[in-house]
Amino acid sequence: MNLQLLAKFLGMSKTTVSRALNGYPEVNVRTRERVLKAAKEAGYQPNPLARSLALGRTNVFGIIYPLLPSDLGDPMFLDVVSGMSAALEEVGKNLIIAPVSPSAEQRSYQQTVLGRRVDGLVVARTLVRDERIAFLSKSKFPFVAYGRTELDAPYAWFDYDNASGTSMAMERLLAWGHKRVALISAPLEMNFARQRKDSFVASMSAAGLAVDPRHLVDSQLDRRSGYQAMQQLLACSPRPSAVIVDNNIAGIGAVHALRDAGVEMGKDMSIIVWGSMADTLAGANVTTIDQPQPIKAGARMIEMLLALIDGTPASELHELWQPVFLAGTTVGPCPAT
Repeated sequence: MNLQLLAKFLGMSKTTVSRALNGYPEVNVRTRERVLKAAKEAGYQPNPLARSLALGRTNVFGIIYPLLPSDLGDPMFLDVVSGMSAALEEVGKNLIIAPVSPSAEQRSYQQTVLGRRVDGLVVARTLVRDERIAFLSKSKFPFVAYGRTELDAPYAWFDYDNASGTSMAMERLLAWGHKRVALISAPLEMNFARQRKDSFVASMSAAGLAVDPRHLVDSQLDRRSGYQAMQQLLACSPRPSAVIVDNNIAGIGAVHALRDAGVEMGKDMSIIVWGSMADTLAGANVTTIDQPQPIKAGARMIEMLLALIDGTPASELHELWQPVFLAGTTVGPCPAT
């Protein structure tokens, strides 16, 4: 049974039957009910491609992502994507991830929007000044930002409270008497890294402590660079008594560097890492600032994106979740100097 045969059986035009099946408001309730009943009895299944063309939608949503090899080993990233995919599957839609090189990212956004290749986008790893978000906002293309950016125009975003999480880490370290605290950061053009660093500097200042420039190491977003950053801090004299790493991927490298150097975490030096470490470091109970429920977070971003497409104003789609402090064994009293 196809659309033409169903229309002939009902004695209606193909256009009327199609509009009834797709829920167009101009079709009266009695006609719609008659069409749906006949379609069900006849076992009619709409052609997905034809349906998409009729509605002007692809039923596909996307993430254009400058994918790094380390992302595929990041359980947080995979959980968020899993939540997005599951939420879309529940409503008969699909998620695609388009990996691109950083130099081609903006062009990929332009091609995707102009070609209407997807119905909406999730923009990950937002930048302080993000041309992608500015372009999508100007194009009036549906998107939800996973993170915030500096943009005057309203846009839909989901984020964790970066300032609050870093403040929690600093409160714990200060309570243990640490005064020489270092920060290993992701590239500071990334908004989460900038917010976490600003919170770190503010916490140090509020405690009356000066930040040693040698204790600020940025542009670290993989295991190797995290390892090298920790080696750099260990070579300082005096070296920091505690370190915060603002992302879990660099955190893996930093922890390995401490182990290889024979530094006992929580005794010789304390370390706190942003993000889940449980699935990536066997035998290490690392103190973390956790971003809870990543699967639920991914699903929530899809809910927001679908709401945006259904007409909810972007100015009403802002969601800030709170991180949580998970105590481990890698934080302890400041060692005597």
